[in-house]
Amino acid sequence: MDETYRRSIAVLGHPLDALPDPLPIPVWRRRAGAAPVDVTLRPPGSKSLTNRVLLLAALCDGASTVGGALLEADDAERMLAAVQTLGARVERLDEPEGAPGPRLPPTGLSAPLIRVTGVGGRWRVPEGGARVDLHNAGTATRFLAAASLLAAGPVTIDGNERMRARPIGELADALTGLGADVDFLADPGCPPIRVTPPPENLPAAGVVELGRTQSSQFISGLLLAGVFLPGGLTLKLTGDEVTSGSYVRMTTDLLDLLGARVRTSADLRVIRVGDGLEPFDIEIEPDASGATYWFAAGVLLPEARVRVDGLVPDAGVPVLQGDVAFPDTLARLGGTVVEKGRTLGVRGQAELGPVMADMRDMPDAAVTLAVCCAFAQGTSVLRGVRTLRVKECDRIAALRAELGKLGVDVRDRVNGDDDVLTITPPPGGIDCSPAAPEIAFETYDDHRMAMALALVGLRRPNVLIRDPGCVAKTYPGYFAHLARLYG
Repeated sequence: MDETYRRSIAVLGHPLDALPDPLPIPVWRRRAGAAPVDVTLRPPGSKSLTNRVLLLAALCDGASTVGGALLEADDAERMLAAVQTLGARVERLDEPEGAPGPRLPPTGLSAPLIRVTGVGGRWRVPEGGARVDLHNAGTATRFLAAASLLAAGPVTIDGNERMRARPIGELADALTGLGADVDFLADPGCPPIRVTPPPENLPAAGVVELGRTQSSQFISGLLLAGVFLPGGLTLKLTGDEVTSGSYVRMTTDLLDLLGARVRTSADLRVIRVGDGLEPFDIEIEPDASGATYWFAAGVLLPEARVRVDGLVPDAGVPVLQGDVAFPDTLARLGGTVVEKGRTLGVRGQAELGPVMADMRDMPDAAVTLAVCCAFAQGTSVLRGVRTLRVKECDRIAALRAELGKLGVDVRDRVNGDDDVLTITPPPGGIDCSPAAPEIAFETYDDHRMAMALALVGLRRPNVLIRDPGCVAKTYPGYFAHLARLYG
């Protein structure tokens, strides 16, 4: 390995604030005589599960212990700060020996380990109300907006410029139906919003009807809050589909795992949560959305085996995240799913075929899949993508612009269907020759765009990633883990 190439790989292991911007991604080279790549990685704890668990623990009456949570990422830090603003207490239990703070008791849970002492179902809000800034954390914003129904006074939910353009009107309508007053403080239907709970008692045995929603987080937020309403909550979903049903199922399965009373129809059209949840201990799974990049890397690197630890069911406990099914989708591109012990991975090959895939149950993985499809031989069709327009950026527009720099044709609203995306590589495929011109990918302050587009650099030389630090939202160690693929 020549010195320049070695240094370029080493840069990926630097702390995020020390990475160059734009960040060069070294094309992967197999050293003469070296064995195929065989790497096992473990992403940080699931962002989706961490934020659900933190909210529930903060609302319980007593102390809950959470292991393996996503704590260093921006989304989780925003949620932690918000629940503390609203009266919960959070303590780190795994401080190193000699450091101030409590020592780790023998719990069987892994670090990072925290104890959350909750508020007993009623946020503590000072006179005049409370305000929380969630930046661009969509789950935290929607979950806390729903849970503001449980406050002792008004709560204002705000975020950054992008969050102020993301929809929340459907959730606001549901909260109004449960007796809250909701005020939009800037643009109608978007944050910042002020939620003032009912002046008297909380609604008993509430019933909410929702049509087709722009985000499943509205549904999950109501379910999480509903556990602490007198008499619980019933949701009736009347639209033509349940938006991102796997995330709704994640919420109901989590509540069931923690001991809440949950009943659902087989099609998730009717969901009933009973009132009451005792404090709990739980280990957070590795982030399956973060794992999609490593599964994809396994497909893009011929003969490589890239595995992820901790996403195989253990001792009868199921994996709660829908994105764990992503390797099966990659297998239809030409990868081979490999499972060993508690590790799950994908082995790649030189040539990939196009795929037709429905991504409605794992929308975050659609961006990862789109990058893989850019290297396939033929047009791929992705369905279930409509929610990508209201994520941290408009991911469909971003894919069209950035993959277009490679000559890839990305089209949406195919035949008038707003839920379909096609991806067609250029004739002859993407230019991966040493002379391929330098391309700097914009990332739109979107962690998933940055992580997915970085994978292009495994096959194509002269790829740069602008604003690489945006991965701090959910995966601060992403580029250090990427460096491990190079051996």
